[in-house]
Amino acid sequence: MSERTSVHTKQSSPAELGSRPIGRLLMQYSLPAIIASLATSLYNIVDSIFIGRGVGAMAIAGLAITVPLMNLIVAFCVLIAVGGATVSSIFLGQKNIGKATDVVNNVILFCLVHAIVIGSITLIWLDPILYFFGATDETIIHAREFMRVIALGTPVSYVFIGLNNLMRATGYPRKAMISALLSVAVNVVAAPLFIFVFGWGIAGAAWATILGQFSAFIWVLAHFLSKKSFVHFDPHRSFCSVSLLKRMYSIGMSPFLMNCCACLVVVFINKALLESAGEYGNLAVGAYGIVNRTTMFFVMIVFGVTQGMQPILGYNYGAGDWTRVSATLRHGVIIGTAISAVGCALTELMPDLISRLFTIDDTMVDIARRGFRIYFICFPVVGGQIVIQNYFQSIGKPRLSIFLSLTRQLIFLLPLLWLLSSRYGVDGVWGSMAASDLLSALLACATVLVMNRKIQKQIQFPAKLNAKSN
Repeated sequence: MSERTSVHTKQSSPAELGSRPIGRLLMQYSLPAIIASLATSLYNIVDSIFIGRGVGAMAIAGLAITVPLMNLIVAFCVLIAVGGATVSSIFLGQKNIGKATDVVNNVILFCLVHAIVIGSITLIWLDPILYFFGATDETIIHAREFMRVIALGTPVSYVFIGLNNLMRATGYPRKAMISALLSVAVNVVAAPLFIFVFGWGIAGAAWATILGQFSAFIWVLAHFLSKKSFVHFDPHRSFCSVSLLKRMYSIGMSPFLMNCCACLVVVFINKALLESAGEYGNLAVGAYGIVNRTTMFFVMIVFGVTQGMQPILGYNYGAGDWTRVSATLRHGVIIGTAISAVGCALTELMPDLISRLFTIDDTMVDIARRGFRIYFICFPVVGGQIVIQNYFQSIGKPRLSIFLSLTRQLIFLLPLLWLLSSRYGVDGVWGSMAASDLLSALLACATVLVMNRKIQKQIQFPAKLNAKSN
């Protein structure tokens, strides 16, 4: 039976979000998101392997320099994409299909506006930005080639990401998974062709990324242009709603700040590594790129879980069902912690095997091995912390989500980075990341235990009033 049929005959989407068992719903919504996130993570790793093997060790370092800029570009996209997805889920829980449709129109418009502004700024001031992020004369050539193409493709990237989040939030998790898989499949096929056959170097990897996203963009656009979709584009509905924009911004502010913090943190980490590693500074930055790519592989899987949780949490919070909200959170924390624990085990047991997938440079492998061993020691707690942070975002509590995001990536990490790197060098850089993960996880657990008591009373009080009136 098709997703469309299930929506109207069995009410499995989105009405099922308030009735089916939580475990089955998480499987239904999270598994496609996990598969899509896993495919995207694998692509990022494979792409880095192609660059490292096809262009060289300095290209890996150059790619690592682009990470903070990529985080910043993505930040302005998720401000709309994640905010729009959460707002649409809450509207669906309130049975307000018209407002959910307005979200689609506004997400398309504001994704395009953000893309044009951010893409233009990136292209105009690209070299100064890259030098600020830690580029050297040896690495900026590769970083510049890669980012020029990515900046040109921002309109396609933004609309694809925005609509794909909406597709999942409005009851089509499998179609959202297919769009992500389509992007990755095209990407993985095109990257080696552009790099090795056409000889385009690191720019070829960037063109492959944009080509893959364009293919998926056509897929998601066709979905929302079809009137068969439960929530679809409607030219007669609102296109520029200030109230909707404010609400999307307030909810999307958490992932926005998370990506901005990630950008800032990577800048400080790159600079700390360049100073601490001396003549091997560029190789240390490249080693961090390997560790970071591997970290994101497992983090993206956890994000897949949170993406699957988001429509379930948003719908049931909007419907006032605290029992289902708390059960969804509990399941998510357990799954997220299990994923990050697996990541810890694999990286501690086989750091050299992972590093040599990316590079044949022995010095870079040695630095990366030490990084894996120190940083991943506290990694099991990361999964639960990410789930809790996204939980607050999904129920429309952006301030709490922002607070937890800032503690993990800014408030704890930067002081620890300064303190430990000045005393222990490169080992201190890795140690500061591990310590900040542990501290932020403890804070997240304490926050959710305290705040859930207040949220439970807020969500159940209207339900009691409705029961009395009936």
